[in-house]
Amino acid sequence: MGFSDLLQEAGGFGRFQWMHVTLISLPGLLLASQNLLNNFVSGVPTHHCSLPANYSLPDYQVTFGSCEKQLVKAFIPLDPSGNRLDRCRRYVEPQWHLLVTNGSANVSHLKTEECLDGWTFDHSEFLATTISEWDLVCSLRPLKQMIQTIYMGGVLTGAIIFGGLSDRFGRRSVLIWSYLQLAILGCSAALSPTYSVYCIFRFLCGMAVSGIIINGVSLKVEWIPTKERTLVGTLTSFFFTFGQLILAGLAYWLRDWRKLQVVVCVPHFLFFAYSWWFAESARWLVLNRRSDKALKNLHRVARINGKPINQLTLEVSFVLTVISVLFCRFATSFAYYGLVMDLQKFGVSIYVMQIIFGAVDIPSKLLALAALTYLGRRYSQATCLFMSALVIFANIFIPPDMQVLRTVLACLGKGFTSSSFTVVYLYTGELYPTVIRQTGMGFVSTMARTGSMAAPAVLILDEVFPALPSIVYGGAAVLAGFFASILVLAVTH
Repeated sequence: MGFSDLLQEAGGFGRFQWMHVTLISLPGLLLASQNLLNNFVSGVPTHHCSLPANYSLPDYQVTFGSCEKQLVKAFIPLDPSGNRLDRCRRYVEPQWHLLVTNGSANVSHLKTEECLDGWTFDHSEFLATTISEWDLVCSLRPLKQMIQTIYMGGVLTGAIIFGGLSDRFGRRSVLIWSYLQLAILGCSAALSPTYSVYCIFRFLCGMAVSGIIINGVSLKVEWIPTKERTLVGTLTSFFFTFGQLILAGLAYWLRDWRKLQVVVCVPHFLFFAYSWWFAESARWLVLNRRSDKALKNLHRVARINGKPINQLTLEVSFVLTVISVLFCRFATSFAYYGLVMDLQKFGVSIYVMQIIFGAVDIPSKLLALAALTYLGRRYSQATCLFMSALVIFANIFIPPDMQVLRTVLACLGKGFTSSSFTVVYLYTGELYPTVIRQTGMGFVSTMARTGSMAAPAVLILDEVFPALPSIVYGGAAVLAGFFASILVLAVTH
């Protein structure tokens, strides 16, 4: 009797599966917060150079008062756009004449200097972020994106390490450990005294997130009958979608990076507590010569499902079918995080953009479900990748002042990459046989995390040419779409 037949004998997709899938998927509500946390923890407040510590107001300017808001024009020049104060330069000498009502002067010849006394940050949008706490602005601006790259490096490392460990020690054991690691180290990150310490904690949190994702997916897949996997896989992905909306609400409510860091990590202590109820994969137990334990788990599942079984024999057969989806995983992750990790560029409240970007996942998941049902895995993958590339390229040609249209196209692009994520996660989980599923998933997750690591770094290219990041993101999606199309043709013929 094959394992699929054993699952049917034990009740198919019954009460146990519903409970198992729901409890494993529940942490997804906060995994979205981990992946997108840097948007808020490292949000960039409006800022300018702090005024010199000691200055005296000329007698003829006393009528203007000593309010810093009034005096700032005498110390801080406008940036090249002329619409806001320069963030990184100030006048060497105060220019009091600029305070005269309706006064005008040619200031291009005036000497400026770097912010020798630090920066003054506006706290209307963020009360405190890593940017304002450690002055990660101007020459240190790339360090903001470095936090996300280091975190994704942890996710990549976790995919490699925890993928191999779970094939050796079991999915359940590594999953339980990952919950505990994220809970403890995530909360510890909120106490970080320096930038370097925070980056170390974020790296270790990334490892734990990877352990939760790949082991959670495997535990779900290996206890669900084949015909229910598409529907269940799509529906459970909504936990990640709703998690994006929760993140927007929490960030808007707290507005302090340390408090937000704690709030999104503390619930993992609860997930750790109830994860001991999970059943280890019977497939893995059989392949590791622990058939007695596998049989015990199957009887437990049958009992919960109300299907008592008198006799069970364990015989698992599988066919090794490995189709490379490496570049599809890389490009999907690369384009996805390229879109969602720079919400401040749209000129709309970052909290509103997070809600919009989270909400757009709802129709995209339903689109993925329909595509998987009627088109199949390969056609769905290729279509989602090509459509995301098309939208990303289209946004390059939209003028910056047409913010509404640019935002709509960005949401469409995010929706298609999200659909591609749904397809590729389900596809990958089904491709590998049980004996190497975790190692295989760890391998393809490595490519995905490489893409997510590279995505924040590419954003820096906008200083060379504003459209360059979009060209890179869209180009990667096109190449992956062609790769998926080749797989379609290869299988068809």
